[in-house]
Amino acid sequence: MKVTLAGITLANPVIAASGTFGYGIEFDEMVNLELLGAFVTKGISLEPMQGNRAPRLIQTAAGMLNAIGLQNVGVEDFIATKLTALKKYPRAKVIVNIFGYTVSDYVGVVERLNQAEGIAAYELNVSCPNVHAGGMAFGSDCGSLEYLVGRVKAISKRPLIVKLSPNVTSIAQMAQICENAGADAVSLVNTFMAMSIDVETRRPRLTNITGGLSGPAIKPIALRMVYETARAVKIPIAGLGGIITPEDAVEFLLAGATAVQVGTASYADPRATERLAKGLESWCRGHHVESVASLTKALEIPKT
Repeated sequence: MKVTLAGITLANPVIAASGTFGYGIEFDEMVNLELLGAFVTKGISLEPMQGNRAPRLIQTAAGMLNAIGLQNVGVEDFIATKLTALKKYPRAKVIVNIFGYTVSDYVGVVERLNQAEGIAAYELNVSCPNVHAGGMAFGSDCGSLEYLVGRVKAISKRPLIVKLSPNVTSIAQMAQICENAGADAVSLVNTFMAMSIDVETRRPRLTNITGGLSGPAIKPIALRMVYETARAVKIPIAGLGGIITPEDAVEFLLAGATAVQVGTASYADPRATERLAKGLESWCRGHHVESVASLTKALEIPKT
């Protein structure tokens, strides 16, 4: 069940996605963190952030809308309390999600985390608005994305994964930019910008008006984006978007992913990641797949 992502050997390809698994430590009584391939912490910024006002999380048809607002304790508290608490799980692969509103923000977080122990890799959230570029998200602007990834890679002491936004014209092009700038892997997709309206009050259901759509509703689109990206880059891909069952995970692997991330499913079932890891192993055994890594890019396209 072992796979290699961004130069890191994972016990299996199942990763708990950022923003849905807290700092990891919150799940330790429900999930054996060392049985997962890895888990990604919620986004960490230079300074603590309170996030958006409620309501900031609502259910939608076959999915969920969130506008949490990247609430987090800040890098110093994260290192002192959250990361320290994870030391009792030495075999757990901890990937730290990082965000900022300027390149200096990102660099500052990585420089501080470089000094800490117990981190396997960094995942760069490039869906944040670049305040020096008129508010356009880093991941939506080719020049900003290339500069950010290059700057962070230059100072990073750990493998760098870039989490790409699907809210672009060509996500494959953005992945190529990341690869050329030195990224060790990409993860896709992040949430889709969406909204919901209460027709009785005639008001948005989210205080933030819009939010990020995740869950099974986005799976077919996410799968297509992984397929396209896998044929545009050579670096590995962590695929995510509506993965619930082992068969969902296999679809993403066949489309070109090396590993998969599980997000929204953890809200319905806190043990979803561990259940999926075991289920994927059973699926491989039942289908006589000796190595789960052999499924990556194994999609068969009928000849016409």
